[in-house]
Amino acid sequence: MLSQQYRFHARGGVQYVYRHGRSVRGKLVSLTFMPNTRGKTRLAVVVSKKVAKSAVSRNRIRRRVYAAIQPLLPELTGPLDAIFTIYSPEVLTIDFTDLAQTIRSLLTDARMLPH
Repeated sequence: MLSQQYRFHARGGVQYVYRHGRSVRGKLVSLTFMPNTRGKTRLAVVVSKKVAKSAVSRNRIRRRVYAAIQPLLPELTGPLDAIFTIYSPEVLTIDFTDLAQTIRSLLTDARMLPH
């Protein structure tokens, strides 16, 4: 699980990033991001009920994505707000190394990771 310092703490921040941030879309996941002035990076993973009906499945997807992000945290550049939006139920069954590679490529495309 991601530590408290890297998470959003209110819904307003997430809505602000959705409205004003830029977006990079992958095959299974979309990344919406923008720089912030808080001095630290904040991340969120959003999984809709359209993707997985049961809360157990949505939480499992969320945990898998957080686990893929965890080793990349020290490499992230600058204080940023980033929201990963899951729009494919395939994230639940995809091999973890493929998921981690997808997350890494999205972060690289968004210039949040060095090439």
